[in-house]
Amino acid sequence: MIAAWYGCVSFMLIVYVILDGRNFGVGMLHWIVARTPAERRQVVAAIGPLWPWDEVWLVAFGGVLVAVFPKLMASAFSGYYLALFLILWCLVLRAGALEIGGHIDDRMWQGFWDFVLVCSSVLLAVLFGAAAGNLARGVPIDAHGNFVMAFFTNFGVRGYVGLLDWYTLSIAVFAALLLAAHGATYLVLKTDGPVHERSVKWMHGLWRALVPALAVVSLETWAVRPELPGQALASPFAWVGTLLVVGSAAALISGLKTGNELRAFLASNGLIAAMLATGAATIFPVVLYSTLAPQNSMTAYAAASSSSAMFMAFLWWPLALVLTLGYYFVAARRYAGKVRIDPQDPVPL
Repeated sequence: MIAAWYGCVSFMLIVYVILDGRNFGVGMLHWIVARTPAERRQVVAAIGPLWPWDEVWLVAFGGVLVAVFPKLMASAFSGYYLALFLILWCLVLRAGALEIGGHIDDRMWQGFWDFVLVCSSVLLAVLFGAAAGNLARGVPIDAHGNFVMAFFTNFGVRGYVGLLDWYTLSIAVFAALLLAAHGATYLVLKTDGPVHERSVKWMHGLWRALVPALAVVSLETWAVRPELPGQALASPFAWVGTLLVVGSAAALISGLKTGNELRAFLASNGLIAAMLATGAATIFPVVLYSTLAPQNSMTAYAAASSSSAMFMAFLWWPLALVLTLGYYFVAARRYAGKVRIDPQDPVPL
């Protein structure tokens, strides 16, 4: 049951990254692909109706983590305290940019919130990427399951490490590029006109840039955690994830070459999901690897709650999942199709 709950928690986090990750990417490209007030409204309208629902998955992830892996939740939230507050503030500021940025037809007001949207989106992509790097590299967890990290220490990957070092920064840059490419692919699907044309150029350029970036971070991961390739080879789920990565990459290349916007976007979703799932399967059962001593590492089995608590959680989780997915499909159908903005339209309230 513990392995099943690990899969459920990973699934919710992956869905969140896919859905809100495209919003991060759109926000990062906001100033680049949109050059007039009407075009900026078009970009915001592409993500505006659905972004609050996307964050439901993050809240659900935290709630389930408390229920089934309370020790992991307690240790991670205390150790990542500063980083989590930064993420929270970025989410709040991005919400303000999306919800109130267009309420006043004033150039300075809208320009300020456009700036907030871009900066918060970049920071969110970087922070979540650095978090992924911390999971792969490890944290300075002691024998009691506790750790505290500063932003950075000596920029090394051993011992008392910080949130940022040369490796986690590399993962953060890779994550920002990946989510920007994902966002550009989404904009290609959802927009037309000049925004669409600029998004197509950025989509192709960003996906090409990700090929050497993936090779670099793969080699770095092998150098930082040389045991991970062997763990991946021993995990059948990691093998399945790798096959899905290859299949999604092939579908993405096909979509980009043929101009099939829907295929490219679905492949982008599949590629991110497969990469994250492969990583989750590779590190299991360790959820917090110790950079101080491997024996201090926290496993999913040690962090899990009681069998009765996990069973009670399993009673309501499927119902909540069905309701959430049902709402998503209704909302997605309601806002399907391309977003078109008339330059003569008033500023939406």
